[in-house]
Amino acid sequence: MRRILFPLLFSAALVLYGCGRGVHTVHFDGSLEVSGEKFALKDINPDLPENWDGYGFVVLEYRINTAQRFQVGFTTDNGYNELRVMCYVPNAWNRIAIPMEYFTLPPAPAADLAATNNHARYTGWINLGGRRGPMHGVDSVGFRMRRAIGDAVLEIRDITLSKDDPGDAYLCRKPAVDKFGQSNLVDYPEKVHSLEELEACWRAEEAEPAGTGACNYSKYGGYRQKQVEGTGYFRTGKIDGRWWFIDPEGYLFLSVGVDCVDISCGGSIRAYDKRPGMFAELPPADLASKMGLADRHGDSGTSFGLWNLYRRYGEDYREKALDMVIRRMDRWGLNTIANWSSDIVKDSGRKAFLHQLYGMGLSPELMGLCDIYAPDIREKLEESISRQTGKYVGNPWLIGYFIGNEPAWINQEERLCSLILEGEERPVKTALEKYLKENGDSPASRKEFIYKTFREYLVLTDDIIRKYDPEHLNLGIRFGDPLTLPDEVLSACDVFDVFSFNCYDLLPRTEMMDKVKDLIDRPLIIGEYHFGTVDRGYAQSLWQVESQEQRGVAYRYYTEHAYAHPSLIGTGYFQWADQDISGRFDGENYNCGLVDVTDRPYREQVEAMAETAKVLYDIHSGTALPYSRMPRNCRGHGAIPDLWNASLPDSLSLEGSVYNM
Repeated sequence: MRRILFPLLFSAALVLYGCGRGVHTVHFDGSLEVSGEKFALKDINPDLPENWDGYGFVVLEYRINTAQRFQVGFTTDNGYNELRVMCYVPNAWNRIAIPMEYFTLPPAPAADLAATNNHARYTGWINLGGRRGPMHGVDSVGFRMRRAIGDAVLEIRDITLSKDDPGDAYLCRKPAVDKFGQSNLVDYPEKVHSLEELEACWRAEEAEPAGTGACNYSKYGGYRQKQVEGTGYFRTGKIDGRWWFIDPEGYLFLSVGVDCVDISCGGSIRAYDKRPGMFAELPPADLASKMGLADRHGDSGTSFGLWNLYRRYGEDYREKALDMVIRRMDRWGLNTIANWSSDIVKDSGRKAFLHQLYGMGLSPELMGLCDIYAPDIREKLEESISRQTGKYVGNPWLIGYFIGNEPAWINQEERLCSLILEGEERPVKTALEKYLKENGDSPASRKEFIYKTFREYLVLTDDIIRKYDPEHLNLGIRFGDPLTLPDEVLSACDVFDVFSFNCYDLLPRTEMMDKVKDLIDRPLIIGEYHFGTVDRGYAQSLWQVESQEQRGVAYRYYTEHAYAHPSLIGTGYFQWADQDISGRFDGENYNCGLVDVTDRPYREQVEAMAETAKVLYDIHSGTALPYSRMPRNCRGHGAIPDLWNASLPDSLSLEGSVYNM
């Protein structure tokens, strides 16, 4: 028997119940940065082999009392193979089958980071990370959590292996989701229990006064405090050493926006037929078609958000719901409909908006790179761009276009070259082989080829966009942290009018934005950021806080510090409504919305946004200081300290298991 010793840092906070085939329990300690426990597999299931070759799935039967993500990993002869699990059904026993390849192989190529790392199941979803390798000599399992919120408890009653997918299963008799789309297993003060109660909340919001004009916005959302020359369209300009958008009338403008704005409040149900017993009452199957709204991701079209929209407004819902969206934006100080928003809202001509161009040649097989060597690539891009921009030519409400999001090949250039060389015959493969023959096959030359290809793609798309719509801005690709971008990639982005990046953090760091300023001196937009918690049965978002009140604190702290930088001229909070509680198309189910599935605002969040909107002009002008109160228990997906190795024997070492949460 292998001896298992646990780090003293953890053991004082953890209690193990049961032995043999009993239930094994982990109490996660929120006072610690990371807490968790390891168990010998033979104590959970003595029939498990040590060599897992030939098995396609590892199956966990467990119950957890929180929707907060946890790590699960197995000690092998090669190290500690680990990933993250988010549970859709806290407070209930359920089974989740995890494909073995998630532990053994690198993620399959995909166009962006979310598609690469997020994988949906039916009782939860999985985010990849950590060490991968052969599952040989498997003798123990570990569970850990970062900064647990409240009394987080995980129970494991079985771990098995399967050659084929056994399916996931909800193992509780009480439905997990109620008839309004709320968690049926988690209680919270704002939860509604009847339609009459919900209707009273809706009436109260409708009686609230319209926006007060506290932000002093112009027609297009610019600041009346200062006006320069207007061109009839949005442009950028540097004034007194600080970048600004300038609205069509010439007023200085900061793009204070939210992503995924829609008249509906989410709540789509993915594959409900594969989750028996999970839903108390399904919306009418023909609801989406009856309302003239198609599900954007090709799922069933069944949606609690649409059902609640219909309950609120009836058949005459469209204009009433749109008016409520605009009224809310006015009250909350939002002047921009940011990325991935509904055409119903963008086309209303009542708010400035951003637009995502699709069909831009970014190949999943090339990890989000474009095969610019294909002889018909310009023809295809011209057709796609001219068709999409044609709708917006002459529209003064459009700020500009995005062309991509978080390409997966960044800092994976050598792997991408290997995929190209080992893959099918295609023009980019021929071009790469020729380049390596002429310049030598080395890691440096492989990277140079990818950077060269990327630069040519940006120049090509920029040329086509300006050919068909020269009046609107090229907002480029939303990257991750600029500090992680190779200089060659960042330098290539000087073709953009604005440099865009997503930043899930406590705040965007000054050195991050300074890197862009120093290298290409472009104004900046943050395309995505958010904060969430677990009190309503949703996962806590990429950056967690401990309560709904702290979501508002975190928003103020982040946003006001962002606009204090002289280059930052726009933000897009992700997103308008919570993600679907049972998982969107890739599984995500974050509490990140301004409104919940019942079409009610998160008051602490939106009131904080309104306060921030009032001061952003002065903060960006350099005449006021940003909000100084830091949120509590605000933690994200940064590196986990490698705390597992202390006092562990070599056979159970977790060396190298640290990775981004």
